[in-house]
Amino acid sequence: MKKLIYLSFIWGLFLVACTSNEKIEQPVAKKIMKELTIHGHTRVDNYYWMNERENPEVIAHLEAENAYKDAAMKHTEPLQEKLFEEIKSKIKPENESVPYKKNGYYYYYKQLPGKEYDVNCRKKGSLDAEEEVILDENVLAEGQEFFMLGGLSVSPDNKLIAYGVDTVSRRKYTIYFKNLETGETLEDAIPLTTGSAVWANDNKTVYYTLKDDVTLRSEKIMKHVVGTPVEDDVEVFYEDDETFSVFIYKTKSQKYLIIGSESTLTSEYRYLDANNPAGEFKVIQPRTRGLEYSVDHFGNDFYIRTNLEALNFRLMKTPVAATEKENWTEVIPHRSDVYFSGFDILKDYLVVTERIEGINQLRVMSWKGGEYYIDFDEDVYTVSPNVNLDFDTDVFRFSYTSLTTPNSIYDYNLKSKERTLLKQDEVLGGFNKDDYETKRIYATAGDGTKIPMSIVYKKGLEKNGDNPTLLYGYGSYGITNNPRFSLARLPLLDRGFVYAIAHIRGSQINGRQWYEDGKLLKKMNTFTDFNDCAQFLIDDGYTNSEKLFAMGGSAGGLLMGACINLRPELYKGVIAAVPFVDVVTTMLDESIPLTTSEFDEWGNPKIEKYYHYMLSYSPYDNVEAKDYPALLVTTGLHDSQVQYWEPAKWVAKLRELKTDDNPLLFHINMDYGHGGASGRFEWIKETALEYAFIFDQIGITE
Repeated sequence: MKKLIYLSFIWGLFLVACTSNEKIEQPVAKKIMKELTIHGHTRVDNYYWMNERENPEVIAHLEAENAYKDAAMKHTEPLQEKLFEEIKSKIKPENESVPYKKNGYYYYYKQLPGKEYDVNCRKKGSLDAEEEVILDENVLAEGQEFFMLGGLSVSPDNKLIAYGVDTVSRRKYTIYFKNLETGETLEDAIPLTTGSAVWANDNKTVYYTLKDDVTLRSEKIMKHVVGTPVEDDVEVFYEDDETFSVFIYKTKSQKYLIIGSESTLTSEYRYLDANNPAGEFKVIQPRTRGLEYSVDHFGNDFYIRTNLEALNFRLMKTPVAATEKENWTEVIPHRSDVYFSGFDILKDYLVVTERIEGINQLRVMSWKGGEYYIDFDEDVYTVSPNVNLDFDTDVFRFSYTSLTTPNSIYDYNLKSKERTLLKQDEVLGGFNKDDYETKRIYATAGDGTKIPMSIVYKKGLEKNGDNPTLLYGYGSYGITNNPRFSLARLPLLDRGFVYAIAHIRGSQINGRQWYEDGKLLKKMNTFTDFNDCAQFLIDDGYTNSEKLFAMGGSAGGLLMGACINLRPELYKGVIAAVPFVDVVTTMLDESIPLTTSEFDEWGNPKIEKYYHYMLSYSPYDNVEAKDYPALLVTTGLHDSQVQYWEPAKWVAKLRELKTDDNPLLFHINMDYGHGGASGRFEWIKETALEYAFIFDQIGITE
């Protein structure tokens, strides 16, 4: 009842404000002082109380923030609707994926007009065979505010499928089973999983990963026999080190089940003959701190990508009968100027994915000797392996895209070097890739390091210092934001925007050292790199500080918060999506999902040197009484990766201290989590809101 009264009061305020044309009052969060002391240092957190998800006052405050955002953005609703329709109109209503063949069937999915989710299908033996719908996600999603399908895996005899479902957006998947011969959904239902099930070769035993209900850490590998009670499932492996997470998969050869256990810096793998689910998993190489490796199988050997005496990784192999590192022999040596990111094994070829001078490359190596690189026309692009399940083939399938080229899937004959375009994503509405230009440019960081940026804009753009620009960044976990096409970006480019991706340290675009130089006690490089990229765009005549916007999400939201604390004057506006902004408090709380697994990324603040360093950049802890850019902050109430209270506290503190009149808007998805809305079209609404926010700051109304 108190919640209803409070909400009625809040809505009443907004209705009065809107109907009387008076200034809309911002929500003011109450302050409850909480002292947090460690290492002899005390922080005062007046908004700590917001971490009570079930507290009616917390929910009421979030609802008030949403109401304020709606009122403040009401005049942009026609623009938001226009943007929604503009983006949606570019999406082909009916679509179908490129089929791939597995175990006698061709698998693909369809997207149907007016439907939000995929229809998963297969055909037996030939693409001319009768279509079989194996799982219609639209049926499963009926009545749900959110729906996400986890792993979908078919039993070796093609008769059963296992699939995961999340309807809360908190990455807690329940695994279900369906009989493909009868269409019956079985009674087996396994909750609190990662969503994927891996079949043993007996067609009845499956392995899955169980999560901790509080921290959501993937901590156990379990074994289930279809048709038996879930409570009888057997624990196969428990990871007792809270800095590690576990997963399971089957090798491409289908001969071995592999359990992986990984932390940020260390790996350990186990294997079991997939024909012997009653057997015991054996360790390939016991964990050694700092040793990373991953495993696949071919012939009589395991092939191992590892950083063993190889900063940028190398490829080794070892007999299945002798797997420890003393038995590893080198297949591809380490190179200091090339980052080795992956490999695909075929009977006659090894296809290697590398990054050279920041650009992805496919290197083809014949087992008989000789090698070459696959050539591509553009200077800045992204290429990656697609589905390649067969060993006995000369055809390799890959995906190609750039900031101007929609995603394209090719079959490439490794012997004749002929490529066949199977599908390029269609963009409706008269799109022509030749109307746009993309290139790689470089900013210079304060320490002299050259920071690459990928940029795109409409041809004919003049470097007159007056172009609206959106600069995007992430820069953590070694994740590189590759230059990819996005039809949702076209409304920006067609209105004269420059779009740029800052490939800052903390990513891995220039190899492993690029990552090492942007984490732990070097994390500040990530933030200063981004600001240096922004400054370059201004100095080089692309834009100015009255038309420059920045955007980042999750750890990229941390980037946004730190950058505007350091140099708020660079930006007209900033979008911080699901931002990780309360770094110290979160990393001190080991009950929060992801905390323990990320000590090697950020540091453990229980160690004093990491505490003080993290405190020096944590956005929430460094909010000051000064002017900030216009801000749009987003979160999801059920976010499992960055808890909603981090941005909620940050917004409250910014409202309290900032000295400008620039808008500060907070958009909370009350039904979703970290990834936002599910479905083909719902996400467009949030994109339209973000663009309308940006356009509103510089007077674009159409």
